[in-house]
Amino acid sequence: MTVIDGKGLANEIKLDIKNEVKSLNSNNIFPKLAVIMVGNDSASRIYVNNKSKACEKVGIAFEEFIYDEDISQKMLIDKIKELNEDKSINGILLQCPIPKNLNLNEALSTIDPDKDVDGFNPVNVGRLCVGEDTFISCTPYGIMKMFEKYNIELCGKHTVVIGRSNIVGKPLIQCLLRKNATVTVCHSKTEDLEHYTREADVLISAIGKPMIVRENMVKRGVVVIDVGISRLEDGKIVGDVDFDNVSKKASFITPVPGGVGPMTIAMLLSNVVKATKKQFNI
Repeated sequence: MTVIDGKGLANEIKLDIKNEVKSLNSNNIFPKLAVIMVGNDSASRIYVNNKSKACEKVGIAFEEFIYDEDISQKMLIDKIKELNEDKSINGILLQCPIPKNLNLNEALSTIDPDKDVDGFNPVNVGRLCVGEDTFISCTPYGIMKMFEKYNIELCGKHTVVIGRSNIVGKPLIQCLLRKNATVTVCHSKTEDLEHYTREADVLISAIGKPMIVRENMVKRGVVVIDVGISRLEDGKIVGDVDFDNVSKKASFITPVPGGVGPMTIAMLLSNVVKATKKQFNI
């Protein structure tokens, strides 16, 4: 059994990005990410701080725009349009979730597809679906990089994805299909979940329910990617997978923390550099 070191791989990627940013700087090109945050969600605040620190470490400029929950839809859209026109801004990210009184789909659709480093604009989602080069949502992108790094074959493999969110599940399905995996999607309405998970050559869980995937739900030799993260009453952080027991049967498995999470931010940085190069026709 091999534990996939997402943190180590993310550090490797960040080092490459840092060198690439230095190269861009030498040509008077300075990548910059703008993050919009609405409200005072504590988890979102932590995520934004982590993104700021990661940008600083690789030399990407970072600017955040924080608004109260009572911001109007028009004000939010106008700010996005302003950042679209600002040539000093190469990537735009709207931190989710946003208050329910705001229209998230309209906001994401307003972000310039060429600055959409989260890969949530419908234009980029469509490009992913038809196999064009595009910005891929950061968590699925990170997962695919882990498969690549550890030489995990996907072609023809039965890959079961638990979760169908727009952030992880749906874009991940498209990434897997690009690699010719045979994909089964399970979700909250799936009957007899264990029937599908036991058949998986590769199992990816992204639903945020602590340790829902147990040892008896997987076959020996399975590759397990755990996207979920939850905090138990005793303060312990765990994933969707019962790591201690499932790891006894897995050939590869990601830990929580230290698995998928660090890769998500690394791929965001990668997307910012990609956006910058695209805007400068490099």
